[in-house]
Amino acid sequence: MSKLTFSKSIIAGTLAFTLAASPVTYANNDLPDLGTAAVNTFSLEKETEYGDAYMRVIRSSAPMLNDPVLNQYLTELGNKLVAHATGVKTPFYFFLLRNDEINAFAFFGGHVGVHTGLFLNADTESELASVLGHEITHVTQRHLARSLEAQQKSSTATIAGMLGAILLTIASPQAGMAALATTQALSTQAKINYTRMHEKEADRIGMQILVDAGFDPNGAANFFGKLASRYRFTTKPPQMLLTHPLPESRISEARIRAQQYPLRHVPDNLNFQLAKARIQVRFSGYSEAAVLSMFEKQLKHHRYTFRSAAEYGKALAYFRMDKFEESEEIIDELLAKEPNNLFFIDTKTDLLTQKGDYKSAIALLLNQQKIKPTSSVVNTNLANVYIENDQTEKAIPLLEDLIFLNKQDQLAYFLLTEAYRKNGNKAMEHFVKAESLALSADYKTAIDQLNFAYKQSKENPLQLARIEARIRQFRQADRAMESLQ
Repeated sequence: MSKLTFSKSIIAGTLAFTLAASPVTYANNDLPDLGTAAVNTFSLEKETEYGDAYMRVIRSSAPMLNDPVLNQYLTELGNKLVAHATGVKTPFYFFLLRNDEINAFAFFGGHVGVHTGLFLNADTESELASVLGHEITHVTQRHLARSLEAQQKSSTATIAGMLGAILLTIASPQAGMAALATTQALSTQAKINYTRMHEKEADRIGMQILVDAGFDPNGAANFFGKLASRYRFTTKPPQMLLTHPLPESRISEARIRAQQYPLRHVPDNLNFQLAKARIQVRFSGYSEAAVLSMFEKQLKHHRYTFRSAAEYGKALAYFRMDKFEESEEIIDELLAKEPNNLFFIDTKTDLLTQKGDYKSAIALLLNQQKIKPTSSVVNTNLANVYIENDQTEKAIPLLEDLIFLNKQDQLAYFLLTEAYRKNGNKAMEHFVKAESLALSADYKTAIDQLNFAYKQSKENPLQLARIEARIRQFRQADRAMESLQ
């Protein structure tokens, strides 16, 4: 079985609500050991293990975005909020799913997922931040663990059985609700939904985080009020309203709570608008002509928050239409005004690489590396240009550093695999490919790759021992994952 698949009986128990938690980085030889311990002994370490396991399954089945620019923006925004939260006991890991539905969720291990549809429907960074603050609070207050603990006290279900049901609704709450409607698990689901107390707590503490981080406290009320108004009479509400019901009392409470804070003017953030434009062009499903027309109309009628964001969107639309000269002309003008903006740097790199001007692309990125030595955007782009230019010996250490800093970086694993392929190191090509597959819980195929690596490592006893150890670890992890099915 190359993809971890949950049976319908387990899917039926899906928790139809938005979850919350925080991420973890494992050493190369660390993999989750999943058991069925009682929920009342559900430690933070156990939460971390489950969070890692479910993140691997999400990678195998959900449309995750491996876009360094968007990921870095979301991570920086999320960490800004986490810095003002209390009760943070684990690191957080923020990631994007390509899905036009309006939704965000979080679960064990500090993982917080955001649908691209949330960007498309938020008008300001404060609105987006208000949703993240709410999810962060679910994590720091351990609402999921508390709900599961309450459930097991009145149920014979094991932790593995209950948690094995979470994933479908994380990825698609509407599908989870449909599954629940056809099974006997509906009553179980109702018992472990977030309680009103948890939602109120997340609203209250989330707003405090929002304010302390410097955002507009009205962000939450504005966003949820807009959603409630837009979908009041629809027969198919967005996923966020399935997982976060919005009665009028909740919206009014948010407005009253916001009024308790001093009035402040919070200007919107350019990078938020650039991220939104990037998603609109590349990840929203709009046609090239539609997005180009949209940004042209914004510029013509001055309907934008930042002119440079509308121009950036137009440049990306031109790039998508293979009108590279028109795209580069706009990007060069934007870089002249903001030479260190990573959104513009990333697109300029793409343009230079597209026309084979690797020397200029490398020079641009090396200059940025002096300013931002640990930037994943800069180093991922630089590694990619090196690979394109057959300079794999320079790409490999960059990618190894990226993986050291973030062992969940799928794009870095992909590029590292390509680098070893191009330089002819078959053993390491298969070894890195195995690590990439393990990130998606595809342990059986990963073991196959390790066996290929083993055959290519006959002259390297240390490498052979490393591969043998990793095969044992993957087999153990595979058995643990199957116990959740």
